[in-house]
Amino acid sequence: MKMRAAVLEEFGKPLVIQDVDLAPPKSGEVLVRLKACGVCHTDLYSASGADPSGYLPTVLGHEGAGIVEEVGADVSLVKKGDRVVTLFSPECGRCAHCKSGKTNICTAIRAQQGKGYLPDGTARLSRDGEPMRHFMGTSTFAEYTVMPEIALAKVRADAPLQGACLFACGLSTGLGAALYKAEVEAGSTCAVFGAGMVGLGAVVGCRLRDAGRIIIVDPSEGRRAQAKRHGATEEVVGGPDAVDRILEMTDGQGADYTFEATGLVSVMGQAVEAARVGWGLCTVLGVAGKGEKLEIIPRFLITGRRVQGGSFGGVRGRTNVPQLIDLWMEGKIDVDDFLSHRLKLDEVNRGFELMEAQDGIRSVIEL
Repeated sequence: MKMRAAVLEEFGKPLVIQDVDLAPPKSGEVLVRLKACGVCHTDLYSASGADPSGYLPTVLGHEGAGIVEEVGADVSLVKKGDRVVTLFSPECGRCAHCKSGKTNICTAIRAQQGKGYLPDGTARLSRDGEPMRHFMGTSTFAEYTVMPEIALAKVRADAPLQGACLFACGLSTGLGAALYKAEVEAGSTCAVFGAGMVGLGAVVGCRLRDAGRIIIVDPSEGRRAQAKRHGATEEVVGGPDAVDRILEMTDGQGADYTFEATGLVSVMGQAVEAARVGWGLCTVLGVAGKGEKLEIIPRFLITGRRVQGGSFGGVRGRTNVPQLIDLWMEGKIDVDDFLSHRLKLDEVNRGFELMEAQDGIRSVIEL
C-alpha cells in the first residue's frame, strides 16, 4: 500500500514528507492505522546525527497510538479494531529477560530491531522498490505502520489516542521510573532534574507513590510551575548551585531518590551528588550525546549512593502501559496539560523547532 510518511534523508536536515510503500504484515505482525504520534526528543536526537546507531533513509517516529487494521498469521494478542500504543520496548513474555522479572528489556527481537528491521531481518517499508529501514521498530511518523504483535500494547477503547500516544515513550518513562524502577517509598524525599515530558512524568510517579517531598529542578520558571501543578512540592532553579540548594533543603543529607531527565551529563552528575548519603538512589533517564561520559566521584558510591539506568522507566509495555492509561482515565494523571501543540504530518519539522525552543511539553501529530 502507498502512504505518506516523514522520511529522514540526511542527518541534520529537515524530514521530507513523501509517499512510501508499506508491505502487508507477515506472521506475528500487525498493520496499525496511526491516529496520533508525539514528537519526542529521541526523534530529534536521531535526526541530528548524534545517535551513533542512526541510519538512513528511515521513517522516524516512535511515540504512536492507533487502531489495528489487519493482522498477520499467528497473531493472538490483538485483533482488528483494537486500540493500541506502539512499543519501541517490546514484551514477549518468553525470553530469558522477560521471564526473569528483573528487567523490562526484552531480547526477543532486539538484534534485528537495532538494525532497522522487523524480526525476520527484512523491512516492510520501501520506496521505488528499494527497502527502507524501520526506526526503533516503530516508524510512526506515518499514516500506517507494521509492527510485531509483542510491540503493541492493547489499551481501553475509551482512551483518546491523542493522549494515549504519550504513554508510548516520554510519559511512561518518567512514571515508570518512580513507580517500577526506583519504587519510591511513601513519605520519602525526591528530586527530579528536568521538567520536560520525562521529568514531569517522574514528578507524577513520585506523587502516585505518596512521596513526602518532591523537589523539581529546572531553569524554566514556567516548567517549574507546571511541575508543581502535577505534584512537586518545592522548586530549585537549575544551574551549578542546584546540588547545594538540595543539600540545604535536606539538612545536608540529600534526597532519598533523584531522577535525571535532561540528557546532559553535567546534570546527571548533579543527580548522583544530590542523592542521600547512605542509601540515596539516582535513576538516570536522559540520553547523552555521542561519546559523552558520566564521571562519578567514587566517594559518592562508597558512602552508599546507588546509580541505575531506566530504559522506558522499567515499564513492561504490554503489561504496564494499559495500567498507566487506566490511571489517566481514572483522573489520577492530567495528560491534557502535557499536550501543548497539535500538528499535522506536514508540520513535523515544526514539532522539532518547538522542542528546541522549549515551547510546551509535547507536540502531537494528529493523523
